[in-house]
Amino acid sequence: MQAFVIDAFAFCRLGERRSGSIPVADSPRLSGECADTNSVLEWSLSGGTDGLGHARLALNVTGSVNLMCQRCLHPFALDLNSESVLILARSEENADEIEALLEDDEIDVVVGSKAFNIMDLIEDEVLLAIPQSPKHAVCPDVSLASANSTAGVDAGSGKKESPFAVLKKISGRT
Repeated sequence: MQAFVIDAFAFCRLGERRSGSIPVADSPRLSGECADTNSVLEWSLSGGTDGLGHARLALNVTGSVNLMCQRCLHPFALDLNSESVLILARSEENADEIEALLEDDEIDVVVGSKAFNIMDLIEDEVLLAIPQSPKHAVCPDVSLASANSTAGVDAGSGKKESPFAVLKKISGRT
């Protein structure tokens, strides 16, 4: 992945904005989580300050990534529209102080630097937006009977038999 490095504090102080796109294939950690790496993500980053004068980055990442459903093991596209606000601190101690001042749990505090890698930030944002156990909202209709065997299907009518009727046949009770 090609690094896109900024001086985070100068970026915020000057109120700069940047945007672009990043192929999933260029993100090693993200591509390891995806079913395929053909997707491209769009991102935008803007700098500024919060109400208390702290350096603030606003990141927006949109696009779609292809994940493997943990229920049916078929790939599906997960649409992303992730927005986050980051307050920049000069050190870990300073980050703890700023977090104590903030009343909004939606805002994260990170340590900024003069060599802040935006591509790592984008990849982190997408990884955090992906569910730990990704699943289709409704899995596609995959017939286990036709995939594994014809057990449970009445050959004459093509109708699926009751699972209890199949068990009855297996146990010898008819």
